[in-house]
Amino acid sequence: MSAPDFRPAVWLPGPHAQTLGARLLRSRAAGPTLRRERVELPDGDFLDLDATGGNPDAALALVLHGLEGSATSGYARQVYRSLAARGIESLGLNFRSCSGALNRTPRLYHSGETSDLRFVLELVRRRFPRRPLGAVGFSLGGNILLKYLGEEGAAAPLAAAAAISVPFDLAAGARRLERGFSRGYRRYLVGKLKRKTLAKAALLDGRVDLGRVRRSRTFQEFDDAATAPLHGFADAQDYYARSSSNQYLASIRVPTLLIHALDDPFLPPEAVPREVVAANPVLTGAFTRHGGHVGFVTGPPWAPVFWAEGWAADFLAGYIAPT
Repeated sequence: MSAPDFRPAVWLPGPHAQTLGARLLRSRAAGPTLRRERVELPDGDFLDLDATGGNPDAALALVLHGLEGSATSGYARQVYRSLAARGIESLGLNFRSCSGALNRTPRLYHSGETSDLRFVLELVRRRFPRRPLGAVGFSLGGNILLKYLGEEGAAAPLAAAAAISVPFDLAAGARRLERGFSRGYRRYLVGKLKRKTLAKAALLDGRVDLGRVRRSRTFQEFDDAATAPLHGFADAQDYYARSSSNQYLASIRVPTLLIHALDDPFLPPEAVPREVVAANPVLTGAFTRHGGHVGFVTGPPWAPVFWAEGWAADFLAGYIAPT
């Protein structure tokens, strides 16, 4: 299945207009209605899942959100709508502390954390052993999805997957977010991560240097101070090296669509692993010149079209939706 051409909306020129415009234009108010379920984890923590529909026989797509997003973010709701139009129900996974409730254990979530995704997929497969199953991941969620697929290889219980605006090389992404206008995204996201971490200060004190967390300004500083010590990494560079999804792409055995703009302000174009993708026959690379980060807005201003969500839904439907 070849990717359709993406032509950015002329009224949203450039990567930042695409990135920020998409965020403002996607509706969080429009449906679908979500049903929340809290599932308990073996380590005493929990995950909140947001589900659409209610037909136990319908095809199902697990949706993974981006950094400091949630299963109710605008892009998640948009892909729910796109999937529903193709007869596919959705299950949104909120990473730990991203559902509106802080998690219980002295940890958070990170770009290489695949154990929670594995737990949820095993839970879904036990409940619905014959249900056609796919997945869509955005940004950080896409990195987690690709890493998981590479770890599992042919054993992955998914018929197809799609990953949008993935930071394939986390170290390169952290450096890119220190350049130009992209520093604004870094300030916003690191600020949210710091507030969330400090809200758990009583639980994390002694496990991380809270003073270093407060003083951190960059992703590397935050990941050195919090992400690495909380999740078993030596430092930020060790975290980036072990968690980047680019090294797992060759091992993926599930048909997977990769949507990425070469002007993504979160990753330099030279870090996009185009040759590795081209060498794996199950991977479809939709690498566009424009689109920003989780942007990909086309169409007129009175009726914007969210190309990435629609194309991801089409791709999954080709494998899991009834014909």
